[in-house]
Amino acid sequence: MNPRFTYLLVDFFCIIIPVIFSFHPKIKFNRQFRYFWKPCLFTALIFVAWDIWFTHIGIWEFNPRYVSGLYFINLPIEEVLFFICIPYACVFTYHCLCGLVKLSPTDQGFFNALTISAIILFVAGACFFNRYYTSLTFTGLALLLLFIARRRETFIKHFFLCYLLILIPFFISNGILTGAFTDEPIVIYNNSYNLGLRMWSIPVEDLFYGMLLLLLNVRGYESSRQKFAGDPAPPL
Repeated sequence: MNPRFTYLLVDFFCIIIPVIFSFHPKIKFNRQFRYFWKPCLFTALIFVAWDIWFTHIGIWEFNPRYVSGLYFINLPIEEVLFFICIPYACVFTYHCLCGLVKLSPTDQGFFNALTISAIILFVAGACFFNRYYTSLTFTGLALLLLFIARRRETFIKHFFLCYLLILIPFFISNGILTGAFTDEPIVIYNNSYNLGLRMWSIPVEDLFYGMLLLLLNVRGYESSRQKFAGDPAPPL
């Protein structure tokens, strides 16, 4: 297999099963597309802009050996597609969980824990302000968690359950991108801008970066769906 298609295949295999099962008569995620696409594209614009900047200043770069050679500004097209494929798979999983798993009501204690977690992230981001990947990721996630806790948005329990479930495919896909299964990493990080701590081959910041990306998508999906549909996700 030509290694130039490695990143493209990561995107493909992350999204293909959710796309196929979106049309399953018991899942019917295709009926939720109108609530998904606008928040997804808006969030993608934010992350693509972030990515362009970080690539420009050398915080990370992309190994030309493993990408197709098509670029949007300084980003491989595979990196742009990443911000659609991964959120799609996550929101699909979230939709399924909402119908399959009933959780206890989200109480004040849960929101207090969320607030404390956000404060810890914010302090950590401030302490490592000169490590841009660490500081921007931690601070961005802290602000979003504080916002959700203050508004007492109850979808957050299902989101965290969803996030726990997708950690397995997360470690596989990010492992491929960071060199766990290839001779060289596809995404090459400059450790001067992160903590230098790795989980397997994956920078620890990727856990929080991924959570920020997916939480923005799920919250946008929920906000859009409730605004226009006016009711919770339908049971499966």
